[in-house]
Amino acid sequence: MTKWADYLITKVRFNSAKTHIDEVEVRADNGDTAGSPTKIKRSIVISKLESSYTYCTATKGSDGKFQKGAAVKIYKYDGEKFIKTKADGIKKDNLDNLPTF
Repeated sequence: MTKWADYLITKVRFNSAKTHIDEVEVRADNGDTAGSPTKIKRSIVISKLESSYTYCTATKGSDGKFQKGAAVKIYKYDGEKFIKTKADGIKKDNLDNLPTF
């Protein structure tokens, strides 16, 4: 596979209100392979995005290989930062219905 981003987000964990992601499972995008999974806080994803790192979502296909999802960006609503794959005007993180942990 060609490199899609610096990191792939493969799973998410939401807070109890389901409004913010607390943590994500990320894997380094090594070009033709995905690295081992690591869990990091949402705030680290935001910080890295602001430092020009790139993220995209990825899910495993029926063949066991990762399938590219959408680019992850920061969107601000009323001064709050959210990680999203699309600007939908909703004050809630959204990452393509990734599996949860």
